[in-house]
Amino acid sequence: MEQRRISGKGHWYHETQSSRSDAVLPLVPEAAFLQDRFLLDLALSVEQRTTEADWLCVARNAAECLLPESTPVTRLNTLSCYDRLSTALTVAQVYGVQRLCNHYAARLAPQPGPDSSRESNRRLTQITQYARQLASQPTLIDDNSRQQLDEVALSINDIVTFNQLIGFIGFQARVIAVFQALQGLPVRWLPGLDMQQDASAELFLEGDKSWQPALPAVEQRYANSQQSEALNFSEPQQALQELSGLLASDASALHALSQLTRLFCLPTAQADDDTILVGLLTARINGSVSCFTDFALAWRGESHLPEAMRNGERALQAWCHNHPRERAIIQAVRVLTRSPGSFSAAQLQPFYEQGFNEHDVVKLLVSSGLYGWLNRLKIGLGNPS
Repeated sequence: MEQRRISGKGHWYHETQSSRSDAVLPLVPEAAFLQDRFLLDLALSVEQRTTEADWLCVARNAAECLLPESTPVTRLNTLSCYDRLSTALTVAQVYGVQRLCNHYAARLAPQPGPDSSRESNRRLTQITQYARQLASQPTLIDDNSRQQLDEVALSINDIVTFNQLIGFIGFQARVIAVFQALQGLPVRWLPGLDMQQDASAELFLEGDKSWQPALPAVEQRYANSQQSEALNFSEPQQALQELSGLLASDASALHALSQLTRLFCLPTAQADDDTILVGLLTARINGSVSCFTDFALAWRGESHLPEAMRNGERALQAWCHNHPRERAIIQAVRVLTRSPGSFSAAQLQPFYEQGFNEHDVVKLLVSSGLYGWLNRLKIGLGNPS
């Protein structure tokens, strides 16, 4: 097992990053210099590179958009490269995918950190806490959490980008976990890694709820050209109809997300039952009530499934007993959603036993990562009502 380093900002398993001036090298410094900033130079087969090329190209663009080599800090956009990479590392730690942790630790190490003032320390602490909570226990995020971001001077643009970044790193972690499992790479246990707990059943027993944004949206008449283009592209997509006006504050990130949802998130009326099942389960685990409601209304399969999910894991296990195809999907999506760092080839075998091919498996599991991103945007930027 690799030795854990506990000093400075060079180690990848840490809390808030130190602003000490002494140079501390990351555990794997070469992890910063990768050509593929999304899959982190994970080798794919020729068939995988061909069949998954479209959405992987979009995902790589999203990585460059949200985590560029340099980003100007302005009055409305105050998230520096250090802030973004620190957040990425915090979220990577939560999910325990070592390739991801090594990469963001190596990229963070040479970045100039914030000064040592009380205000800067408070800001970094608040950012780190929010990122960890939204990644690991999304239902802890509420109006008070957003107010605390406002109190440390994050603008609306910052908060939108910040939530997009947290959602994206979760998506990236799960995609890497899936491709590592397809290659049969071993899973390494990481000290201190906790599995995400499912959201409380009480959230889903209070009746169906709609979603309301907690921040002001960008109005089309006031949008700049980039925002107008992103809005025009995203608003027709059912998955983004409620979110697009708010997400337009960061038009480039919205456009990247819109391209992914267009490829994976069909309108629920057109989606097949397997995809709807994935959407139901991720929303149930993450606690996105409005997303769960949308998928429950669209579910065309055995009628007791949404109710079993609402009632918690024991009820769902009982339902799965007589549904082997759905059980294969549920078992894999559970592990990938709760603890991507623990996802392995063992979760793939039940798919093949039920007749799935590799491309269908990748599509379902990647869509679960994308739905997790959307779940966190709904939770981080609004409230059910």
